[in-house]
Amino acid sequence: MRIRLHGTPAETAAALAAIAQVLHIRHVTRPYPDRRSPMHQRIYLDATPRKDARR
Repeated sequence: MRIRLHGTPAETAAALAAIAQVLHIRHVTRPYPDRRSPMHQRIYLDATPRKDARR
């Protein structure tokens, strides 16, 4: 699946770390600046469910 994270650099880093606990992160793009707010960024990631993830 493709996921977009949008927020401050600290927020996107924290969200990526949390998502990595549940999903297998296959690829993360470079940060793209937000068009409306220079303090925010967008990153995109490709991920798949972890086989060992609890349900």
